[in-house]
Amino acid sequence: MAQQLANLFTRVGQIGFGVAVVGGVVNSALYNVDAGHRAVIFDRFMGVKQTVTGEGTHFFIPWVQKPIMFDVRTRPRNVPVVTGSKDLQTVNITLRVLFRPISDQLPRIYTTLGIDYEDRVLPSITNEVLKAVVARYDAGELITQREKVSRNVSEQLTERSAQFGIILDDISITHLTFGKEFTQAVELKQVAQQEAERAKFLVEKAEQEKKAAIISADGDASAATLMAKAFGEAGEGLVELRRIEASEDIAYKLAKNRNVVYLPNNQSTLLSLPQ
Repeated sequence: MAQQLANLFTRVGQIGFGVAVVGGVVNSALYNVDAGHRAVIFDRFMGVKQTVTGEGTHFFIPWVQKPIMFDVRTRPRNVPVVTGSKDLQTVNITLRVLFRPISDQLPRIYTTLGIDYEDRVLPSITNEVLKAVVARYDAGELITQREKVSRNVSEQLTERSAQFGIILDDISITHLTFGKEFTQAVELKQVAQQEAERAKFLVEKAEQEKKAAIISADGDASAATLMAKAFGEAGEGLVELRRIEASEDIAYKLAKNRNVVYLPNNQSTLLSLPQ
């Protein structure tokens, strides 16, 4: 009985060991491709296979084949470039691109460029295209025609990247500055324009004041002519009328003042006032 149990445990142990070995072999022959990724198989005898493996779990031959993973999701990258404009101004420009590889061309990308294809391609072609496009415009045109410049860069860079199996989903200029000398020149120009506007305002103000003075002088001359004519026709009567009107105005103002006291004429008062 004991011998039979020993044989049974030995048999179970052998089966368990065999299952573990088979499980290990099977597990070593499986690989997973995560979401948003693709795999390229490198075969030690056949080289890089031209088929691209999609998402999921797949089989391969251990020690003979090796899966190479690629991220095919859209990713951002900023590429700074220092170049010159048409009028020889230094331009510091940064381009932001959203890129992803063409899945069908992953075997060629891995064979010719490697797994770090974006580091090998994007900086060089971006530098090339930006320098070619920016050299067509003056510094002022780069500011006023920024949309046109961005469109030209996008068209040429998209065409250039397609030659390497890369798709550019979006291209935008995120940073654009000029050299110190050009910035100072722009500031001095703005100050000069402000001074010119101020001088123009002062000239217009002086002209308006001159016109107002002429109109006022014409009015005074007309008033003097009318006064002279009135004196000639009315004589001293007009002067007497103006005197009476002035006296009435003075009396009205004095009546409103509490510090003024009126004393009747030819009546005795408590105080002896000088006559």
